[in-house]
Amino acid sequence: MGQYVTTKKGHTFYIHETPGDRGTVIGSHGLTGNHKQLNYYQEALSDYRFISYDILGRGNSDPAPKDSSIDTHADDLLDLIESLKIEYPILLGYSMGAYISAIAASRLGGIKALILLDGAGEADEATRKLVLPSLDRLKKTFTSPDDYAQEAKKLYTTLGVDWGPHMEEVVRYEIKEDGGAWRNKSDPDTIARDFESFYTFQPEDVLAHIHCPVFLLTATGGLGDKGPLFKEEGYDRIKQVAGNIRTAVTPANHYELVFNWQPEIIGQLESFLSQKEVKS
Repeated sequence: MGQYVTTKKGHTFYIHETPGDRGTVIGSHGLTGNHKQLNYYQEALSDYRFISYDILGRGNSDPAPKDSSIDTHADDLLDLIESLKIEYPILLGYSMGAYISAIAASRLGGIKALILLDGAGEADEATRKLVLPSLDRLKKTFTSPDDYAQEAKKLYTTLGVDWGPHMEEVVRYEIKEDGGAWRNKSDPDTIARDFESFYTFQPEDVLAHIHCPVFLLTATGGLGDKGPLFKEEGYDRIKQVAGNIRTAVTPANHYELVFNWQPEIIGQLESFLSQKEVKS
């Protein structure tokens, strides 16, 4: 069920909630995504109350502030948790959402578990070269939603994403009409600023304050003819600092990870969530 929630700090978020009785999972999406990016994981973890939401500046949530960063988005997540009166949440983050979830987990006691899906890695210059050119599409205008969807289809299928009704729904949700043309709902400057904040992330300052079980998934698949978004060695510092961590690797690339159905990864997540210290 989708609904708008206004938090104690006065921010309005669009959230999508599905019921379950095994605890509450809160999913944070990637840099240019929205709550629909986590659709497959929300469906798969149907035993859990699962809340996905549009991060500020994305989808149907409020615009992001002028100083937004992974840090401010982490505070927003804590604000949302407090406003919804959620106790002992499981935080699941993909890409940028992994940085956000990790920072939030370091600032809030009583986190049951932390799941990092190919995110919170050490971004390098190769990451910048992969991400920044892809943000140009946020500046474009289109004559119709169909035109936008066609360009998105070309982009995503090149990256190995299976195109179907789900992807149509994802890309059409992320656009709006503006002066007779259609464009992405997100402000390009906000997205670029949030991306640059990846480089401020210090695993030693964050993971040292996280005491719950952590699941880290690394996606090693290349993006087109390029390498992965985050190199495997970019996760070394997290692995060294985290005290209670389970790691896994998938040959899927960063986008296939969320936009294609991933039964093996779902199985690994279910195994992680079933371990005694997460269930208790």
